[in-house]
Amino acid sequence: MMDLFNRTTFECSKLITEYYSTSFTLGIKTLDRRFHFPIYGIYGFVRYADEIVDTFHEYDKARLLSKFKEDTYEAIRDGISLNPVLHSFQLVVRDYGIEQELIDAFLKSMEMDLFCADYDERGYQEYIYGSAEVVGLMCLRVFCEGDRAMYDRLREPARKLGAAFQKVNFLRDLKSDYQDRGRVYFPGVDFNQFTRGAKNLIEEDIQRDFDEAYIGILNLPRGARMGVHLAYTYYQTLFNRIKQLPASRIQHERIRVPDAKKIALLAQTYLKHRLNVI
Repeated sequence: MMDLFNRTTFECSKLITEYYSTSFTLGIKTLDRRFHFPIYGIYGFVRYADEIVDTFHEYDKARLLSKFKEDTYEAIRDGISLNPVLHSFQLVVRDYGIEQELIDAFLKSMEMDLFCADYDERGYQEYIYGSAEVVGLMCLRVFCEGDRAMYDRLREPARKLGAAFQKVNFLRDLKSDYQDRGRVYFPGVDFNQFTRGAKNLIEEDIQRDFDEAYIGILNLPRGARMGVHLAYTYYQTLFNRIKQLPASRIQHERIRVPDAKKIALLAQTYLKHRLNVI
């Protein structure tokens, strides 16, 4: 009967992913089937933690996050939780050897969102690592399936991909982060004086991350490569749209890729993989 319980908790994390992110859902569906539930398990966990700090404005966020953190460690220690998101996540942690350090760093970045409104360079790098790079490393643990040499080889590109995704999110959400949450993540950037020069410097940094990440994507196991490449392609497309716009437009509008375009990117990515041309 534990198999039934385990499956239903993964189905809950799958549902969360489908409701919260069209792009990641498409990417996961393109992975080999054996990776679906583990990646849903990771996404459900990070999504709900992020939801606490970004959305629950009428509640005591610090208390909720502290309880979520406590329940996470308890689930991992006990090997079970009646919270389906935490149960499916702890199964992934145990099955794939996800390190405690990665979980600690992620939860610390969530805590930073409760108290930090702007970041210096050190805080920015710490936040990027904990909120995004470690998520890429958790997924890499799954894709490598215990192959330590492969994980060590792909560790830095996986971090760069997570960083690129997060920085693009920061640009996309510049308006809502500042107006709704009082946050500016980019160090030294004044939202009210967001110039073309500042935007260009950020974009150059992001493109370097994308370029370094792409090398790692090419060396992923075949069952993971297409799904990760699709996510990369989607974010690169979103980034290209942002680059074409003036800084003032980013301050007042959330840029997105239409769903029809996402489906087209899926078809293009599938064809490239069938032809083995990436």
